[in-house]
Amino acid sequence: MARVTTEDCVTEIPNRFELIMTASQRARKIGSGAPITVSRDNDKNTVISLREIAEKTIETDEVTEDLIQSYQRVHESDNDDIDLAELISNEPSANEEEELMKAAGVYSEDDMNVAPTDDDILQSLAGDLSAE
Repeated sequence: MARVTTEDCVTEIPNRFELIMTASQRARKIGSGAPITVSRDNDKNTVISLREIAEKTIETDEVTEDLIQSYQRVHESDNDDIDLAELISNEPSANEEEELMKAAGVYSEDDMNVAPTDDDILQSLAGDLSAE
């Protein structure tokens, strides 16, 4: 049994942090039943994963992608392909917003060039409630 170190693997994955993260992910997969691509030789899963990386018997890109997906909290699905242009077209235009504000009584024609403050909006809403 040859001793495997990270020095043997840095030619495949130059970043040591990424190498260790990839090897540990592969070791987890081996532990959960994934088939190994080198002989076991009574080695532990971490050594086997480093040997697989050093001997280039696995696709490290696939293991890295699997690692990324395991840390994602939101997983993409086919239903997530919402057209951004469709969302933008559903937003009210400036004219529609002005008409809504006029209808709500927030400001009149005289106030068209002055944007209402939050206090103005709250006061107009409070006036509507007190009138009822």
